[in-house]
Amino acid sequence: MIGKNLYIQVIFRIVTIVLLSLAAGWLLFKEQSYSLVFLCFLAVVFVTGSLINYLNSTNRKISYFLESVQNEDSTLSFPTNFPDKPVHEIYKGLNKVNHQIQQLKIESRQQEQYFQTLLEHVATGIVTFNANGFVLHANSAARKMLGTDVLTHLNQLDRVNHNLFHAIRSIGPFEQKLVSVTTERGVVQLSLKSTSFKTKDNELVLLAIQDIRNELDEKELDSWMKLIRVLMHEIMNSIAPITSLSESLCQFYTIDGRQAHPEEITEAMIQSTQRGLSVIKEQGNGLMLFVESYRKLTRLPKPDRKLFKVEELITRIQVLYTSLENSDRVKLIISINPHDMELYADENLISQVLINLTKNALQANETNPDGKIQIIAGFNADERPQIRVVDNGPGIPDEILEQIFVPFFTTRENGSGIGLSLSRQIMRLHGGSLQVRSNPGKETVFSMIF
Repeated sequence: MIGKNLYIQVIFRIVTIVLLSLAAGWLLFKEQSYSLVFLCFLAVVFVTGSLINYLNSTNRKISYFLESVQNEDSTLSFPTNFPDKPVHEIYKGLNKVNHQIQQLKIESRQQEQYFQTLLEHVATGIVTFNANGFVLHANSAARKMLGTDVLTHLNQLDRVNHNLFHAIRSIGPFEQKLVSVTTERGVVQLSLKSTSFKTKDNELVLLAIQDIRNELDEKELDSWMKLIRVLMHEIMNSIAPITSLSESLCQFYTIDGRQAHPEEITEAMIQSTQRGLSVIKEQGNGLMLFVESYRKLTRLPKPDRKLFKVEELITRIQVLYTSLENSDRVKLIISINPHDMELYADENLISQVLINLTKNALQANETNPDGKIQIIAGFNADERPQIRVVDNGPGIPDEILEQIFVPFFTTRENGSGIGLSLSRQIMRLHGGSLQVRSNPGKETVFSMIF
């Protein structure tokens, strides 16, 4: 409607100019009154000026409107009682657009206020900062956990805790860190996780902060309880026979409540005593081996990291595998992608983990006629190096899947129960992890993630 009325006004003025020009030309051609020609010329000038003024007036109003939008000024309003109908329609349309912009601003501010309120009430600390360390936003949970009332720049954290400041300043995109901070509330364990994103002008880092002290305390307590239960079980199994045998041996040399005389000691009593002492010695040695296993678990050497080829590591495992009992019954398949993949780690410790996982997979397939073990090296979805040991054995039941990494927990009669816990400890010393998933009856996968 606006365009139609505007076109009519413009076309009317252009047609008038053309007609007046033709009339002036005809009068000149016919050599009629020059005064009429002059009047036609003045009329053409007037109509042309009217057309220019009409278009400029409309353009100026639109320009004012666009400038107000650019300056975020939504208070501009155009009169709706303008006598010129096309201009009236334009003003009406601009007012409508302006009203819609006002509504969008109100909705945007309401949404912004909603999200700010939401951020202030979440338990997770949220901090947004740019490459220069200037903090754009920090909610109350973040300020509380970081121990500061006002946070405008990351350098302020250096006065709170240097380790915390260094951890946040050096954290990379999509990286996760754990840091201990001493505050008025005591020692707090903070989990830092960053995400990087770009705006029009800056590259910003969104930092999520969580106090995981309670979760760590619960996990630590649960781990201690599991370990204590296993230790009590193993120690009681070793001590109970020793106590029972000692009591029986004492009864051999006690007659009617008194100590037996030398002439009352028989050959059978001596032989029984000798056998009992041998059993006590064996139980004592077993207890000593158990304690030695515990010492191995708690005294792992610091990794001597060097760059090495994964292919050379797995070649060593293949050679060791052939020397294992029943290895000829279970096929070992190797896959390395990329072929020249390298790791920066302690090759001897990683070899210890890998051979332990391979031995476990072999033992799990002892009765499987179609047993197969795969060692697969490559990169996972997060582009982190990983080595997987996959077997098609009976699998691990869900009820004991969480317990297999507990020290001294074992389902085998002759197992020590420290192999998997030792392996996980080695991976943690490398800053990685050892994970497991099992589908009973189909496959079990142990993943060494670096």
